[in-house]
Amino acid sequence: MATGTDATAPRGGDNEPVTDVRTTPARLREAARRTVRDARLPSGPPLRLHRRARRFDLLVALTLGIATVYYGIDNADNVVVREIEPGVEYVLARPAGPGGLALMVTLAAVASGALALRRRYPLAVLCVVTAAALATPQGVSRLTFYAFVIAVYSAAVYSPYRVATLAALPLSVVLVGTSGNSVTPIVPNEYIALLILGPMAVAAVGLRTWKQRTGEGRSRLSALEREQAEALRRAIEHERARIARELHDVVTHNVSVMIIQAGAARKIMATSPEQAGEALLAVEAGGRAAMTELRHVMGLLTMGGEGEGGGQGAEGDADMAGPAVELAPQPGLDQLETLVGRVRDTGVPVELTVTGPPGALPPGVELAAYRVVQEALTNTVKHASGATAAVTVEHGPDRLRVEVTDTGGRPGAGAAEGNGRGLIGLRERLAVYDGTLHTGRRLTGGYRVEALIPLETL
Repeated sequence: MATGTDATAPRGGDNEPVTDVRTTPARLREAARRTVRDARLPSGPPLRLHRRARRFDLLVALTLGIATVYYGIDNADNVVVREIEPGVEYVLARPAGPGGLALMVTLAAVASGALALRRRYPLAVLCVVTAAALATPQGVSRLTFYAFVIAVYSAAVYSPYRVATLAALPLSVVLVGTSGNSVTPIVPNEYIALLILGPMAVAAVGLRTWKQRTGEGRSRLSALEREQAEALRRAIEHERARIARELHDVVTHNVSVMIIQAGAARKIMATSPEQAGEALLAVEAGGRAAMTELRHVMGLLTMGGEGEGGGQGAEGDADMAGPAVELAPQPGLDQLETLVGRVRDTGVPVELTVTGPPGALPPGVELAAYRVVQEALTNTVKHASGATAAVTVEHGPDRLRVEVTDTGGRPGAGAAEGNGRGLIGLRERLAVYDGTLHTGRRLTGGYRVEALIPLETL
């Protein structure tokens, strides 16, 4: 079956692209509109001018303006004579009279004065200076040439309208370059070498500065990487020390009590089985307390991962510790009586005194105070066997004072294992709340630990 075709429709093969030539003018118009729109839109953020930059531009404009105006006044009514070839001279009269002098001064002032705004309006300055250069008579082209060079540089460096700048720069250079003549050069012959060597020197200095800055940047980057690695190492060490202090606070006290109770049970097991049983119950209670606090610390270390395979481990711990032990909150001042009671069970007489109306304290402050008492009593049990201890908690309007004293005694079995880490951890805990820790021997014998925590900043 035959199919009709339109003779005017564009044709192409099965795999050949079809081009509609009738849309070419529309595409050209669209491209022109896009070009004009891009030329009107800035391609970067506006330049932020500092006061020093504005002062420098004003100084450049003033200096160049004075020099070119003086040049115009000095060359008024002069005649330029150049010998083109032997016996042939070229005579060019410069502007003369008051009108000519006024013209030269005006062109010099306009071209040089526009440079004061070369960074704020670089394209506008280029247009003004180009117009002044085109209007400058050939004999005094130096009036506006140097200002034109600076304007071209400023437009290339500071103009945010890149498309418009790329179109204006070649046009300005061509117009000004073709407006002169070879008989009266703008730059004197003796300055041509300087005009060539100057930009080369500037480029060499710029390249050297760029290399130096690149090297300095690499050095700073390497130093920054080393500092970050060192900071990471210090953070890891700090975290390890914090975990070690926390484990020390949690376990040491209860384990010390358990050791003493177990030793006492061993000694009296044959003669007083009932008292030995009570001591073993105290050991069991201390173990449960240690397990509870150890669970809490491990829960902090594995925060957010309770549901990831932790059920089996929890059941195993419960089997080892007897009945399931629920996670308990961090201890506070309300549990000091229990803490003191456990120490009394070891055979160390402890007196607890609480003065002042207890107020609402942050949990962290109560935990820090509790740890002070716990660490001090642990040290008493370990280092002052046979001593009597006293715990004083004083609630004041502006501070919380915790003091633990003992009467001194002989070192216990675990005294040699101490390393002073507990007191260091206490100082760091208290420092979080601007608190202080004072420790030392008493004049009457024994040891004293005092913690002061200000409350007005809480």
